Amino acid sequence: MKSTSLSLTESLAKIFFPIFLFSMALLISACSTDNEDIDNSEISDDTEINDGTDNDVDENPDTSGAIVFEENFVLEDNRRLVNFVLSNSEYNKFLEGEGDVKMVSQKVYEYFHDDLDFIFILSVEEQQPDGLYYGRSYKVKNDVQGLGMSLYEGTAEYGSLGTLKSVIHMPRTEYIVNGPFLHEIAHYWSNHNFIPTTIGGHWGYSSAGGQLGGFDELIDLGNNTYQGKLNGKDGFGPNANGGNSVPYSNIELYAMGLISSEELESIQVAENPERGSTFGQFTADAITTLTNADLIAQHGERIPSVQNSQKSFKALAVIISPTKISEDEIDTISRHLENFARQGTPDGYWGNTYNFWMATGERASLDIQVLDEDLK
Repeated sequence: MKSTSLSLTESLAKIFFPIFLFSMALLISACSTDNEDIDNSEISDDTEINDGTDNDVDENPDTSGAIVFEENFVLEDNRRLVNFVLSNSEYNKFLEGEGDVKMVSQKVYEYFHDDLDFIFILSVEEQQPDGLYYGRSYKVKNDVQGLGMSLYEGTAEYGSLGTLKSVIHMPRTEYIVNGPFLHEIAHYWSNHNFIPTTIGGHWGYSSAGGQLGGFDELIDLGNNTYQGKLNGKDGFGPNANGGNSVPYSNIELYAMGLISSEELESIQVAENPERGSTFGQFTADAITTLTNADLIAQHGERIPSVQNSQKSFKALAVIISPTKISEDEIDTISRHLENFARQGTPDGYWGNTYNFWMATGERASLDIQVLDEDLK
């Protein structure tokens, strides 16, 4: 039987060198159609600077009443979502994994100021399209150091002057409640080689135990076989863990800038893991433990640190459809969005799923309400 303990130097060499060679591939895409995610990061050298011009702030901003920017591009009454009616051919491209997200974001910036961190694009499918991802995250820039990825700026291609972080597409509005909504947001910060993984863009066979996969407890069964557990139960997903039913884990909170490096916990990482026949079981050549000191030595401190990191985020939901959505659909989607962004417990119909505020341990907030001052 092979040894399950390695020296730290040997472990880091074996783990990080192959990942370094693979890192550039992850900048382009990392995908899984059966585990609720595709992460497609795009890089561009084009850079523009925001001129800082803002409209005067109304002491009593209007937050209701539809605004028809164009016949097919309407901010609905509750001002939590825009309905963008596309041609059948353009809409169907999104169901084939080839949707033009830049066209959507560029349309947004014709009418909205550049103060959005995220643009959420949601199709209105009643069923999950065959062969399509459950969610796709387009990371359009990186402005955080110490997480395993170089700084870059690609927002101009999406119509932003520098604020936009990522664009997310999900094929069904129900995924606001069930997930992978939390999962796709997490992809802005993770996992871009912060820890080694054989599951591109995710935590894989590690003790990260969060939205991007991994276990939080590991049982050694002998003969280089292990049982991963999550929340006290056998089994875990290398790519994802139960949609919105799990909060962000310790390593995800650190990546998001919501806890300090001192609070970052050690991570167990499996070397050369192979999935077993039983849920959550796998084989591996060894299990290596990476401490917070090891990770900081590898990547440097997170900049900005928890003291200076962004904790309030702004987003716009764009509902794409081949025909205008009904008032009932608007009301339902609006309710889902309000619950997801609420700084409090969601309504009872959410069951045991987390909204953004809860998933961050009440450390961060998300604003999806459109005010007059947000419009050009």
